Amino acid sequence: MSIKLSRISKINPREIWKHEAIDFTQWLAREENISVLCEELELNLENVKPEASAGRYNVDLVADDIDSKRKVIIENQLESTDHKHLGQLLTYASAYDASIIIWVVTDYTEEHRQAIDWFNRHISESISFFLVQIEVYKIGDSDAAPKFNIICEPNNWGKTVKSSEAGNTVSELKLLQKEFWDALKEYANEHKTTVNFGRTPKPQHWYNISFGTSRCHIALTLNTQKGYVGCEIYIRNDKMLFDTFYKNKEAIEREIGEQLEWMELPDATASRILLTYNGNPKERIRWEEYFKWCITTVEKFSKVFKKYV
Repeated sequence: MSIKLSRISKINPREIWKHEAIDFTQWLAREENISVLCEELELNLENVKPEASAGRYNVDLVADDIDSKRKVIIENQLESTDHKHLGQLLTYASAYDASIIIWVVTDYTEEHRQAIDWFNRHISESISFFLVQIEVYKIGDSDAAPKFNIICEPNNWGKTVKSSEAGNTVSELKLLQKEFWDALKEYANEHKTTVNFGRTPKPQHWYNISFGTSRCHIALTLNTQKGYVGCEIYIRNDKMLFDTFYKNKEAIEREIGEQLEWMELPDATASRILLTYNGNPKERIRWEEYFKWCITTVEKFSKVFKKYV
């Protein structure tokens, strides 16, 4: 039996996007496209605005990071990095007081890679720089497909370790959070859960999980002060979706088998639907118990809420 295989070919991005601002930036601003970049960078962006004003200039894309509430700017360059665009990157970041700065390019020089790495090593932990290379591939006569490669990214985990070693008690809590999520992800992979625990764990009190929609996501949370592990549906800027869920409250709670805490939060941009499990995340001896609850609950939430999106 003969097997016919196609060849993977790399093509010039300029064959797809003739004009950087008119074609590429507008393409990247669309939700279905920027979600590919977000998945690679493990970000969750909203309010994406192309060609936003920055004084006398325009920044290619401005957005908000849902998880950290930080401002994001994206500078696109369908060519190799240069000093001009590096300067623009810093100018736009200052204009928007951005904390996440992303430089998307088709190629880069070693000098500019070193510069971005230097920023990440020496600038405040609250500022994150990404250098990302975009490539385009085809398989045989297939449609072209973009691929984002991370060239530089912040080493926030390393900064957290250094801060903890310096005696920062807050960072010690972050270390615990990171260790918990790492262990949960490993446990989930070993037990072959149906939910994708694909995100890289970070030293923070939440861990987000996508379940097939951009309108909301599942968030696992740790609360060491109130003593619980939580699982919630987090809805950003979509009160209509919360209303849809609430109209089906009885059916949802019946399927999940628990009463949920419904928080519309009319004065806030986000709404939440929460279920908690009593226990102190600092009690490592109970971690496996918490892991089982997290996985079971996430699977239920994914299955049930997906019906009403």
